[in-house]
Amino acid sequence: MFDPNLLSTDMQQWLLNYTEKLRAHSAQPSHDELFGKDLRLRAQWQPVLEELSQLGPDALQLRCDEAQNLLHENGVTFNTYEDDPGQMRAWQLDCLPFVISTEEWENLEKGLIQRSRLLEALVEDLYDQRQVLTQGLLPAELVFTHPSFLFPAADSTPPAERPMVIFHGIDLVRTAKGDWQVMGDWTQSPSGTGYALENRITLARALPNLYREAPLKRLAGFLQAQHRCLASLASAHREQPNIVLLSPGPGSPGYFEHAWLANYMNFSLVEGADLVVRDGQVSMRTLGGLKQVDVIVRQINDPWCDPLELRGDSLLGVPGLMQAARNGEVEIANALGSGILEHPALAAFLPQLCEFLLGETLQLPGRATLWCGKTEALETLRSQPDAWILRNVRQPGLVRPETLSDQEAQDYWQAVEAQPYLYVAQARVEAATTPVFNRRTGEFDAETVNLRFFSLVEPDDLRKAAHERQYRIMPGGLAWVGEPGTALMASQIVKDIWVMAPVPQPHISLLRQAHGPIVVTRDGNDLPCRVADSLFWMGRYGERLDIRSRLLRETFARLLQEDQTETEARLIPDLFTALELGLPSAEQMEQVHTEPSGRRHKQEYILLRNQLLELFDEHQTDGMPWLFSHFLRNCRAVRDHLGDDAWRTVNTLRQIFNDMPRTQGAVGAQRHLENVVTDLAAFFGLCNETMPHHYGWRFLDLGRFIERTLCTLELLKLALLTAQRPGIPLWEVVLATTDNFTVYRRRYRSQLHPLAILDLLLFDETNPRSVGYMLKRLGRQIERLPHPDATPYRNQETRLVIQATSALHLVDINQLTDLERSEEARNALSQLIDQILDPLSELSNAISHSHFSHVEAPRQLVTMQNHV
Repeated sequence: MFDPNLLSTDMQQWLLNYTEKLRAHSAQPSHDELFGKDLRLRAQWQPVLEELSQLGPDALQLRCDEAQNLLHENGVTFNTYEDDPGQMRAWQLDCLPFVISTEEWENLEKGLIQRSRLLEALVEDLYDQRQVLTQGLLPAELVFTHPSFLFPAADSTPPAERPMVIFHGIDLVRTAKGDWQVMGDWTQSPSGTGYALENRITLARALPNLYREAPLKRLAGFLQAQHRCLASLASAHREQPNIVLLSPGPGSPGYFEHAWLANYMNFSLVEGADLVVRDGQVSMRTLGGLKQVDVIVRQINDPWCDPLELRGDSLLGVPGLMQAARNGEVEIANALGSGILEHPALAAFLPQLCEFLLGETLQLPGRATLWCGKTEALETLRSQPDAWILRNVRQPGLVRPETLSDQEAQDYWQAVEAQPYLYVAQARVEAATTPVFNRRTGEFDAETVNLRFFSLVEPDDLRKAAHERQYRIMPGGLAWVGEPGTALMASQIVKDIWVMAPVPQPHISLLRQAHGPIVVTRDGNDLPCRVADSLFWMGRYGERLDIRSRLLRETFARLLQEDQTETEARLIPDLFTALELGLPSAEQMEQVHTEPSGRRHKQEYILLRNQLLELFDEHQTDGMPWLFSHFLRNCRAVRDHLGDDAWRTVNTLRQIFNDMPRTQGAVGAQRHLENVVTDLAAFFGLCNETMPHHYGWRFLDLGRFIERTLCTLELLKLALLTAQRPGIPLWEVVLATTDNFTVYRRRYRSQLHPLAILDLLLFDETNPRSVGYMLKRLGRQIERLPHPDATPYRNQETRLVIQATSALHLVDINQLTDLERSEEARNALSQLIDQILDPLSELSNAISHSHFSHVEAPRQLVTMQNHV
């Protein structure tokens, strides 16, 4: 205990207000993490409160805001869906950690280690001797009816030299009585370590003095041990095994963490389509061909991993993966079949199973659970229905009886009576309280939290017998605000977990000194084809977004000119054509023309402005948010290839587009578009400066310059050939859209002429915005791509660039000198533009065919039918 009188007046007032909230929180005294009995502050909070006390209210508020800004810049999101930018949510990180004392951690750590040992012993028994079933300790129908019990995995004995569960996540709550209670286990693809470390890094940056001085245990050593453990799994025992992290893809709620972990742990981030089983071995499709995979860290649940032997409708897994694992050709962490340990009904049997399998008493009790397959349990549930929460083990989510209507309750109970072995009843839990800093009120609130800890097999014990293996627990983890059992992704606020140490701990880096010479490598042939494909389309969509933003900005500028002349007003139809946007209907325009002459111009302006603002609608196909969603989806698919600064720029863009549907008026739209142009330039500039200029960067560059060339040619075709109102105003728009106004003025002063524009934007190979320069750059990049086929002949994409370049080089310039008066000159220019457009339009498909086509599209192997 420590003296609160040593704290600042503001802190003492916060604590006093917090005690009042504790009294109002519950009629009965319950455990609180900050205050012990007699409302005395707990000793482990002393360094935290002393440091926060020195900051003061205003500084603390600023530090909390800084933490949120850091998370936003780093793009820490969850429950994300790239097709709907408005649904992306970010962590709300509480600046108050969840503090655990050294003494309490020692006891909790022992209980967590025992639980990992117990679950490993249980899963090995279920897939081997099944003594727990033959001895009647576990009902067979409980196990065999669960979708995560994989019968194909039971066809062969699990390898005795390695555990099935390498990595284990455990959810706990502190009850109102102060006891720890396990709420669930995660053994298939435990998530949260990446978020936990990101929270720790963010809090350390926002509150550096507190983090530096506090004697807390560090997290990086745990992840370092995890990397060693996974590397030791490789059957080939290579010094640099190929470890990949298998993710469902950018549509996954936890994709940020998958990309973050892959980058931090130096794994290749892959999706199911990136992997293939050939001759019994799992390989990764790369630009240089197939590369053998040694270890797969999966983030996909059991049934979806192999559409050949498990769920035939899975588009996430790898056909043949299970057989490859069964033959020992690849190691999977955690092993396929470990999902049965997540069965919620196991909590009712674990105390007896612990005595049988380990000969020990279960140290960490689980949530009181009834498996409805037992007659006495079902009777208990009937007699006390309001005391339990129900769930179907085959479906996510809990059912609270009090929330059901009479008819819904009747239907649900009928389902339970018909198949009781599929239902579990879990007792309601009253949780302890913990302080949470309320950024809105600037005070401490009393909230209930859930915690997730992580267990890992000691790397040196990986090949030892089961009874000799030791486990380590991450000295920290992830906490989130919510009622007991609340899903992590459903919470709005998360907390870092601080485990206090007797003395300050040294910093640990995942990077370590190599022993002996290291093999120097370059990014290149080992780049996954899917990554190259995503980088290519990231470039195309990013460039398309940039050009569309520039053109739309110029259109708003023309619309906003107060001294618009009749000629300038007629420019709008051509700009709408360039934007591929329809003009207001004839009926709408007719209605405008019926207005008095004083209001006619204003009404026409409003009509045109609203038509343009439709491009900011989230649901507008080929609108601005639609384009950005495709750009963002490809950015997220290559998250581990983008630098931190580039990713922060992507998140700034995401915030701009989240605000766009609320944009009011042309001026606001213009301001948003200027920010988009600037941030896109920053993003591609950072990519150019930080990405190694090898194959990945080349595909990004190809995508950008193919799109830029096509758009520039279309603009020239409109401005010089097909426009309703060609002339100086439209030529100015073309120069502004291509960002060549300054260059043109420096060369030609204020005299605008079509031939000068053509020279600048078509022939000048020193101008990065000219077609000549871009064709030259495309040719150079294509020449440096990998060419798997050993042939002396040029490939299709090279021939297409040569075809376009030749058309440009062989044109007779004299035929283009009098575009304004000569129909022959106009025909010559039209023919030239088409001769360049045609091969370039085919170039994208040619590149895809040569380098991405062996990324086979996933196909559904069975037809799923709806069963009523």
